[in-house]
Amino acid sequence: MTEKERAVLCVEALKKEYPDAICSLVADKDYELLIATRLSAQCTDARVNLVTPALFAKYPTLEAFANAEVSDVEKLIHSCGFYRAKAKDIVGMTQKILNDFGGKVPDNIEDLTSLPGVGRKTANLICGDVYGKPAVVADTHLIRITNLLGFVSTKDPYKVELALKKILPPEESNNFCHRCVLHGRAVCVARRPQCDKCCMADFCRHAQSEK
Repeated sequence: MTEKERAVLCVEALKKEYPDAICSLVADKDYELLIATRLSAQCTDARVNLVTPALFAKYPTLEAFANAEVSDVEKLIHSCGFYRAKAKDIVGMTQKILNDFGGKVPDNIEDLTSLPGVGRKTANLICGDVYGKPAVVADTHLIRITNLLGFVSTKDPYKVELALKKILPPEESNNFCHRCVLHGRAVCVARRPQCDKCCMADFCRHAQSEK
């Protein structure tokens, strides 16, 4: 069995287990998802979702964020951690979207990563969720699970992204990443993966080695 064939089996198993492959972050607008993703760094999605309703209510437009006082944004996002850097990035990224991209969130990795505080993980999320492009969002769950599956042997997000792009069906890659997050929270949890409950156990290198 090739790695691409094994990857398809994983995709189908997760699709059956988690039919709704949705991002855990709640946002109605493209720039709101960008902001929520920035807030999620070193913070849980659940915490971000508690903070963003008041944040998005106070700043209902891209222009409102761009004109915001960084200190005011800091107060609203304080509980997300690293709030000073995040607040500065939020105001900076919205200003750059308005000034350099005509008020439209970019649709490609290069332009997205030119925004303050936006790395490849966030850029891939926007490309996949907002623009429907093939994307690999290399978050901690995806990195851990694909290492256990045996598709990669690195913790480097960029290397994981490149490796998975070679074996995942492009049209399934974005949803596969979302499903890995759900699976990582429910079954393949850090430090104690529940291989006996895993829908991918039959073609997972780690699960097979445990037998």
